[in-house]
Amino acid sequence: MRHRRFTKRIGTDSEHARANLRNLAIALVKYGKIKTTVFKAKQLRPYIEKLITFGKKGDLHSRRIVVSRLNSKEAAKKIFDEIAKKYENRQGGYTRIVRAGYRNGDCAPMAYISFVEEELLPKTVQEENDKKVVDEIKEKVEEEIATTVNENSSSVESTDNAESDETQKDETEQEK
Repeated sequence: MRHRRFTKRIGTDSEHARANLRNLAIALVKYGKIKTTVFKAKQLRPYIEKLITFGKKGDLHSRRIVVSRLNSKEAAKKIFDEIAKKYENRQGGYTRIVRAGYRNGDCAPMAYISFVEEELLPKTVQEENDKKVVDEIKEKVEEEIATTVNENSSSVESTDNAESDETQKDETEQEK
């Protein structure tokens, strides 16, 4: 029974579960996106996010911890050199789990786990970009309003001219 146990288990002994998480983490770092069962993806998420947080620290102790947990120097190097720099301004939430239907055979729910692709800009840069976009939209709307007002006023004038021409013709016909 799992009374007062806070984590769920994959269903194997602890060494096999640890090796499974290690292999999934290495594959995720190597390929950027992997397909696995939903349960394994949920188990992998905190594991890989802690490794990325170590990668963001960048010191020797963190590097040794990541290498010992992954057992792969190439994957650890990629975490420190590429992935950690990519998420330098992000406070957690480096991965995304997307459900992908059910597996043929045993109908196990499958999911894709991948790194979040968007790179967050510093907050001030985002605010400046948002202000620029809002200003551009305002300018476009004002231009459209000005052109529609000009078109409407010219069409009103042309209809007024046409009506005045008709009234003049009617008056000249009545005079005859």
